[in-house]
Amino acid sequence: MARENSPAVIGGDPSRAAGRLSGKRAIVTGAGSGIGRAASRLFAAEGAAVLVVDCVAESVEQTAAMIREAGGRAVAVAADAGSEPDVQAVVARAAAELGGLDVVYANAGVSGGDVPLAEQTVELWQNVLRVNLIGPFLLAKHAGARMVAQGHGSIVCTASVAGLRANAGGNPYSASKAGVISLVQTCANSFWGTGVRINAICPGLIETGMTKPIFEAARAGGNEGKLGQINPLQRYGLPQEIAAAALFLASDESSYVNGQALAVDGGLSSTLPFKRRVR
Repeated sequence: MARENSPAVIGGDPSRAAGRLSGKRAIVTGAGSGIGRAASRLFAAEGAAVLVVDCVAESVEQTAAMIREAGGRAVAVAADAGSEPDVQAVVARAAAELGGLDVVYANAGVSGGDVPLAEQTVELWQNVLRVNLIGPFLLAKHAGARMVAQGHGSIVCTASVAGLRANAGGNPYSASKAGVISLVQTCANSFWGTGVRINAICPGLIETGMTKPIFEAARAGGNEGKLGQINPLQRYGLPQEIAAAALFLASDESSYVNGQALAVDGGLSSTLPFKRRVR
């Protein structure tokens, strides 16, 4: 449930934002739930034809159905975001079925769980890095090549505040998200002069399937009101709020934004932990 001071309309007045992706063709990974589903629906509502991708076929089909029921255009694909053959097939299918590719949102990710450092395995690290970091790299490589050929395109990646500083996620998760931030910086320069942009979003605490255990534990213990209290807005975020940031970075409104990591975290990354004074 949203906090009382959550925005009534995510992303502002819809009448002012209509058609911000009109005519564009987009891929969204991790589209079966949470941020990916919210972004897919918002992109479609703003005029994009969307290829929605997730490793769970049933969930991604549900996302596509929601878009179609609202009058949008969506193609559902079950694929592994960390597999190069799968990513190549996804990019080829977007070009074939949507008629081209203008926007990519590399959002698929896994948390890796809360495992003590001494108990973390190489296999755990490999899987987290494969999905969270190699996945965005593969989309930048293969979708980026098509975008370079046409002279334009926007790639958006989901990083995290955990990639900015410690104590916002586990070791492999945090390292993978720091890698995503570096990836967009280096790829922005790899795309030098091509007209292709790439940026990252660093969400704070957002209620999604990935963070469900945190929210369930807090609610079970009667501590829901404490969720998100360490940021200046004193609340957690919603998937739609990250989707709104992704929409901005995907659209031509952000045409001069490139190689950046945009924190959408209620101000968490603007400060350091402190003890509030009693007034």
